[in-house]
Amino acid sequence: MLAPYKKLFQVPGGWRFSLSAFILRLPISMLYLAIVLFVVAETDSYSMAGALSMAASVVLSIASPLWSRAADQFGQSRILSITAPLHIFFMGAFVFLLKNGASTILWFTSALLFEAFVIGSGQMVRRRWIHAIGHNRALTDTAYSFEAFVDEVIFTSGPVIATLLAVSFAPEYAIFAAMLFVASGGILFASQKSTEPPPHPKEPSADHSLLIRLPFIRALFIPLMLCGSFFSSAGLVIVGYSEEYGIREWSGFFIAIWSLGSGISALIIGTIKWKRSEATRFLESLFLLFVLTIPIYLVAILRPENLILMGVVLLFNGLAIAPLLTAGFAAAERSVAENRKTEVLAWAISALNLGGALPPAITGYIIDNQGVSVAFIIPLLCMACSALSVLPYWKLWRLKVREIPL
Repeated sequence: MLAPYKKLFQVPGGWRFSLSAFILRLPISMLYLAIVLFVVAETDSYSMAGALSMAASVVLSIASPLWSRAADQFGQSRILSITAPLHIFFMGAFVFLLKNGASTILWFTSALLFEAFVIGSGQMVRRRWIHAIGHNRALTDTAYSFEAFVDEVIFTSGPVIATLLAVSFAPEYAIFAAMLFVASGGILFASQKSTEPPPHPKEPSADHSLLIRLPFIRALFIPLMLCGSFFSSAGLVIVGYSEEYGIREWSGFFIAIWSLGSGISALIIGTIKWKRSEATRFLESLFLLFVLTIPIYLVAILRPENLILMGVVLLFNGLAIAPLLTAGFAAAERSVAENRKTEVLAWAISALNLGGALPPAITGYIIDNQGVSVAFIIPLLCMACSALSVLPYWKLWRLKVREIPL
């Protein structure tokens, strides 16, 4: 079972850039929860926290593909040296302004600015694996699965770190820790020049239009976007659920259990040499994730006081997440030319971020006014819409399903 992973880490420089990227993207899982806890502590409003999350997700989903496009053209380290310092600066400004009673428009603006200077390390590390591995498709699939596992380690440990810092000291300490991880991880990742993919400057005769204009990228973008809506709304209701039962410090542990399920499945699928197309695996995982979301809603409505049962259904739900994302990223990356792979991965990740924009505001309003049990309907509706969203592109999906992995 471990043979594919042993082969993966024989790739020169692989473990070093993967470890650096782990440090660099650890704040991804910390910041959402840290900002929610920080804003709620300062404003006593889940609606305000949801509105900020919505606006920040929109900015991030637009900025990240553009920075990734620039990274393809000018090189990862060059772009990271611009974005990381500005990201850290505006993160610190956000904390300072909110703590010192600045007007809402000022601290809102600073939050949007720090999101505007995020270049996704998730797509950059996957792009490095593609460059380092070459044309070994099976080993690239293992790399995708391994990075999906790393993502789940991040989403397991990050919320716990954020919660412990917020509860033990103050909510802003989790944001300070995120700033430290970005600084150290960014320096380590950018310094590894030997594994950095070469830049691909624009060629006058090439098509420079945004990749979202391609029909299959749109067909993949929409269900991923609605999955992002599921992830963000589920994350917020888990925080509200924990607070309602007087165990606010458990919110990070519930999210960690959810991510643990995905991490387990990521390790397993990384050992499989697939005979089904990426599109087939994506559609299967999408339907499975919808089915496994139903028990979460039923527990919230029928047995909300049973915390152990809630943890169990979250664990099983997480089992479908890594297969979905791994297949989605593979399908996206293999649909474009070499010089645009970072950009297309950014579009896939930005779909998740954009989808995460609206539901937190709606979910926060329902939690504030109707109670957290009612709010659990939002994640279920998001997954139902995600499963249905493949239907308008069904002819295109059928063509992709017939593709057989080499």
